[in-house]
Amino acid sequence: MNLRKTVAVAGFSALALLATACGKDDPKSETPAAPQQSVNSQSVEINSKTFQAAKGRGHMIIGVKEDQPGLGFLDPTTGERSGFDIEIARMVSAELGLDPKKIKFVPIASANRETALQKGDVDMYVGTYSITDKRKELVDFAGPYYVSGQSLLVKKNNTDILGKDTIKGKKVCSAKGSTPIQKIKTEFPETTPIEFDTYSICVDNLLNGQVDAVTTDEAILKGYAAKDPNNLKVVGENFSTEKYGIGLPKGDVEFRNKVNDILAAKMQDGTWKSIYDATLGKSGSPAPPAPMIERY
Repeated sequence: MNLRKTVAVAGFSALALLATACGKDDPKSETPAAPQQSVNSQSVEINSKTFQAAKGRGHMIIGVKEDQPGLGFLDPTTGERSGFDIEIARMVSAELGLDPKKIKFVPIASANRETALQKGDVDMYVGTYSITDKRKELVDFAGPYYVSGQSLLVKKNNTDILGKDTIKGKKVCSAKGSTPIQKIKTEFPETTPIEFDTYSICVDNLLNGQVDAVTTDEAILKGYAAKDPNNLKVVGENFSTEKYGIGLPKGDVEFRNKVNDILAAKMQDGTWKSIYDATLGKSGSPAPPAPMIERY
């Protein structure tokens, strides 16, 4: 997963700027807007070292990705951050009684996430961070707040590829050495695997007709489709499972419980779906059911 997340969407900025220019006339590129997060007016008290440190400084410090459109993206022109993960982070901050406008977002590479949480460089990490037993030995997780998995991105006018069972004889592209391309090679031997250094190059080759599909996490593919909904779409059911969680400092049980409570409540009151619709929903794919929180 780390290699996949590290190489995913390098070169996104150019694609994002181009797609934004192409999509100005598409209504999905304008609406709906992400919900405005109002700061919880009730006093929040948690016996948590992490929370008390954030409350003392007056804002959260949150690790994120900034090269994944639709998930965690920093616009190089405006300096504005956007995406599903960014809005989830803002939602949690607001419910903790800390102004989401004051969040200090810190870009953290996938390989450095555990270290950043262990050292206290960030209060939490929100950025396509898959929950695994191995990672639980080093950090804690709240969630999952989204369940993703390997899927397929194709051109909007493609009617041949409907999912993994229809890629026989097709050219399927993914990042060189990534988990998704290895899965294609081992489980779908009748396809032609194509590898490039980044997923963005795969998408370029998809758009110009050199490959038939691109494969990686469905959430990342939805980000591409959301930036260019007139030309791209995600198809089929996921054929792996990745549970995205909010990374938290190890052992801060009260903080983990509180964040889980926030996620559960916002999944029930419609906020979670509103955030999805305003971000990944722009891909044209309807919101999946909200996941069940896994407490431990």
